[in-house]
Amino acid sequence: MHCVALGSRFRIPLWNPVRKKALTVAKLFYSSSSYHCAPSSVKLLSLLSDVRPLTTMENFWTSGSVDKNKRMVESLQRYGIIKSKKVAEVMEKIDRGLFVQSDTPAYVDSPMQIGYNATISAPHMHATCLELLKEHLQPGMRALDVGSGTGYLTACFAIMVGPQGCAVGVEHIPELASFSIENIKKSSASSLFEGSLWVHVTDGRLGWAELAPYDAIHVGAAAPEIPNALIEQLKPGGRMVIPVGTILQDLKVIDKKLDGSLSIRTETSVRYVPLTSKDAQLRG
Repeated sequence: MHCVALGSRFRIPLWNPVRKKALTVAKLFYSSSSYHCAPSSVKLLSLLSDVRPLTTMENFWTSGSVDKNKRMVESLQRYGIIKSKKVAEVMEKIDRGLFVQSDTPAYVDSPMQIGYNATISAPHMHATCLELLKEHLQPGMRALDVGSGTGYLTACFAIMVGPQGCAVGVEHIPELASFSIENIKKSSASSLFEGSLWVHVTDGRLGWAELAPYDAIHVGAAAPEIPNALIEQLKPGGRMVIPVGTILQDLKVIDKKLDGSLSIRTETSVRYVPLTSKDAQLRG
């Protein structure tokens, strides 16, 4: 999922649904807050050069043949994004089509606008984060999904931790929180709602201290720096996955050791919407 700008050289995702001129891609990189980077990339030799011909994966996504959730998952497995049986099973069980607007191509590997200057991440990003967190989403564990949006990953977390665990989604846009609850109730996670799965309206930068500490924390928007409240709510032995940065962003993997110290590494470069206040988000 590398997408890095180095002077006048750019990398763009091979899975981009539409072939574009390099200049268009460059403009998109700097102007689109909803842009996520895909796993494979090529270097552009100049801003006006053509992107090389579509790869097999691009043809697959752009041909309209991906109209079933299962086929989406199988494709992510085929291209090495989904590596584990556990992640494949949960992504098959939670149908992405239930968590996007009705007129949205749910199974295309691209982030989608969900209103209020927010997006739902591309499927490969969901798969990547689930793979990074899967050992911390065992039955009986606790998970926090910050900026839960349409509720997709919150539902996945709930299935993975099961009825003895706890999955909490926090979202500061009330309308999105309501939308996510409706989506969850239509999904395979419906039986867990308000038992071991909860959605709260609050500032995600503050987390949800009431049910802390959490074995797994996922943040679905880019913070300029790692929020202290989330570090405090991470359980010793737990893991947080969070995009950090402004124009240039990195997906950080933060492990809290048993003594409370932190191990932080960069997984990849990404592009997310910013983790900010409700008012700032609505202003765009």
